[in-house]
Amino acid sequence: MNKSIIVFMQILLLVFAPIIIFAQSKPNIIIINADDLGYGDLSCYGATKIHTPNIDKLAKSGIRFTNAHSTAATCTPSRFSLLTGQYAWRKKGTGVAPGNAALLIEPGTTTLPAIFQRAGYYTGAVGKWHLGLGKEGQLNWNGIITPGPLEIGFNQSFIMPATGDRTPCVYIANHRVVNLDTTDPIIISYTNKIGNEPTGKDNPDLLRMKSSQGHNQTIVNGIGRIGYMSGGKSTLWKDDEMAQVLVQEAVSFIVNNQQKPFFLYFAPHDIHVPRVPNKANVGKSGMGARGDAIFQLDWAVGRVQKVLDSLHLTDNTIIVFTSDNGPVLDDGYEDEAVEKLNGHTPSGSLRGGKYSIFDAGTRVPFLINYPGQIKPAISNALISQVDLLASFASLNSQKLLVDDAVDSQNILAALLGKSTTGRAHLIEHAGTLAIIEKDWKYIEPSTKMRYDKFTNIELGNDPVAQLYDLKNDIKEQYNLAEKYPEKVKALAQLLERIKTTGRDR
Repeated sequence: MNKSIIVFMQILLLVFAPIIIFAQSKPNIIIINADDLGYGDLSCYGATKIHTPNIDKLAKSGIRFTNAHSTAATCTPSRFSLLTGQYAWRKKGTGVAPGNAALLIEPGTTTLPAIFQRAGYYTGAVGKWHLGLGKEGQLNWNGIITPGPLEIGFNQSFIMPATGDRTPCVYIANHRVVNLDTTDPIIISYTNKIGNEPTGKDNPDLLRMKSSQGHNQTIVNGIGRIGYMSGGKSTLWKDDEMAQVLVQEAVSFIVNNQQKPFFLYFAPHDIHVPRVPNKANVGKSGMGARGDAIFQLDWAVGRVQKVLDSLHLTDNTIIVFTSDNGPVLDDGYEDEAVEKLNGHTPSGSLRGGKYSIFDAGTRVPFLINYPGQIKPAISNALISQVDLLASFASLNSQKLLVDDAVDSQNILAALLGKSTTGRAHLIEHAGTLAIIEKDWKYIEPSTKMRYDKFTNIELGNDPVAQLYDLKNDIKEQYNLAEKYPEKVKALAQLLERIKTTGRDR
């Protein structure tokens, strides 16, 4: 071989070898964000009436956190926080978003996927989005839908716009509705009835799943939805195939990007309503549709694990498994979720549930698995999903500017099992605000509704201040505010400081 060619090849190796080695050493990251899964819904968290072997496998060989929290007791704000590193209550319009909401995350914001992009990762989002799409008043379902996931840090996406019980009942791949027929344009309204499609309110005889409250507008696949939809017949999802479709997209993403470091945000729709598990999972739990949906969620996690194993990626992949908020049984449909509980307690030993400021609203399952790098453990470190951004930025040596992810703290040591200490404090949001510092929890006074009769959940609002000792009273049964007024004052002042300074980092 010509000597000059040999020298040239040696120079190339010197230049590119470090880059190749660095790329190979980066772990892939998968965040699996389940929907409405309660603290007591998994067998690795103590459930005995239902078994989740694939999720339990993550817990057995990884770290199971017992004091991990979403930032909010509903899906839109908690997902906003996870991706932005910012408490959603700081931004107007981040309540539970309608299906036609504008994008809630401003393009240019430093987001979790954007951090991974900067670090050389290929990023993808699959599953439930529910963070809005397009610009206010300019969303065209029949054209290019932008801005969306691709404008805030994802290289590709395959999403459902909002939730299964909201129109439009379609999938969106990157910027376009999947299988769109432009001769049958999609029209969506959340104010007035449109088109000639039957509604649950006017045509209850056409429903295969009756509504217990609301959910009685346009009927799609025999199920009444929130919102009106006309057109788009070729685009409509099939509810009982949704899990399979989303899992296949997640698997395809992993297979197609196995040669480079990737970040996958995988958000299954299970176990949110309407619960319509695939026929392969119907009856598997013995607890009706909700139990079968949990079984289906476990299957989905198992499929992700299986493809990683088959591609020999398991040892170089960090999996985070968690839930967007706490559990709810009857959330708008008569699906026997209550009647077929069979002694199961979705909230475990916690009080409240989805929508509640009590801990069952935001204390969620949280597992992290990184074979060979993380030792199996159970951790009581106080952690929040809002911290994933700063923590993974640290993992990849990415610096945050002062106004990036203002509430996200670097808890990487706790996530990797190198420390049993997480945050000093965190804030929970469910209509009102609560702050936890060590074992103390303070809930701000609120005159809002105390109890939701439709979901049968205590919301936790009270006109007087509440103070709970979570170490000795995890069920939040004994309000100690009058007994410890100085602790109430100190926590109220800390909460106010975090609110007024506009940051918690």
